[in-house]
Amino acid sequence: MMIMSSNDTQKVVLVDENDREIGQEDKLAAHQNGAKLHRALSVLVFNSKGETMLQRRALTKYHTQGRWSNTCCSHPFPNESLIDAAHRRLKEEMGFDCELSEAFSFIYKAEVGNGLTEHELDHVFFGTYDGKPTLNPEEAMDYKWMSLGQLKEEFAKSPDNYTPWFPLMIDRVIEKRKSA
Repeated sequence: MMIMSSNDTQKVVLVDENDREIGQEDKLAAHQNGAKLHRALSVLVFNSKGETMLQRRALTKYHTQGRWSNTCCSHPFPNESLIDAAHRRLKEEMGFDCELSEAFSFIYKAEVGNGLTEHELDHVFFGTYDGKPTLNPEEAMDYKWMSLGQLKEEFAKSPDNYTPWFPLMIDRVIEKRKSA
């Protein structure tokens, strides 16, 4: 088990376009200037019907409060593996864990409100779970299951109800789910 210092938990890992680590930066500073690419992760959990679990972000989050998003997302700590970070955040945000596997990664840059910009190399993980989450109210205020087709329609109709990165990954998610 790796011990993290409080400084590590406030840092993001800066990377180049090939995901090679090039440094670290304070998480808030990285999002304030938006210029430096950093490592991130997104988890999408599916049930046996093929629906994905969405979370509605808590109103206390520092950006995109109250918006619907993928099951969970975060940044790995310095010296923490992506898979360990994905499991950690799934438990911290949604109160459960399941087997996860990395499906793909992509780079995006998006304004997320409050003067902040995400510029991330996002590693996307898929998992399967048919239970009910136990939401951490500091992270998520609600959840629901939705089919990917419904979700794509919702993005087109009401994009402001969703986090900016979520629609950017949907076509790749659909493609990967079809080929699985």
